[in-house]
Amino acid sequence: MSRVGLNPIIVPTETQYSFKEQVFSVNSQKGNLSLKLDDGFVILEQDSTIIIQRPNDNKDVKAKHGLYRSLIANMFEGLSKGYKRELELHGVGYRASNSGQKLDLSLGYSHNIVLQICDEVNVKTENEKGQNPKIILESYDKELIGAVAAKIKSLRKHDPYKGKGIRFVGERGRRKAGKTASS
Repeated sequence: MSRVGLNPIIVPTETQYSFKEQVFSVNSQKGNLSLKLDDGFVILEQDSTIIIQRPNDNKDVKAKHGLYRSLIANMFEGLSKGYKRELELHGVGYRASNSGQKLDLSLGYSHNIVLQICDEVNVKTENEKGQNPKIILESYDKELIGAVAAKIKSLRKHDPYKGKGIRFVGERGRRKAGKTASS
């Protein structure tokens, strides 16, 4: 069984946190995040670190212990450093542009797809000649930025035969051989 929940969490200096009525909140200049913990979980403070203690050793409680530790560590990292996701559009004529929080995608369909991105996620697009168009997402909420990136990716999934689609930068898509003509 994993022992992730036993690891201490280092608190960055630019963030403040509070734990009241089983709700853990973190604040910084970038924004606010909160998480509701199950009954019995206790947060202990030591110097500039936090340790989460579980109420008992049941299997589901151990699993939530590790989960809560990871979520709280992600909250601190997001509000101090932030998260960044980059997506590439692979395909002839695929384009991306944005005006503010509206993302306009041309993905080979008969119409353009316009997405309104939430205010917590900053969106930028890069269209350089000779390079695949890029969509750059930045946010302090790891869960939210992952959901937005997954939604954008689902608009044109990677095609293993032609190699077209939306992928994360550096992601390698599997290529399959097509049918061969019989002679």
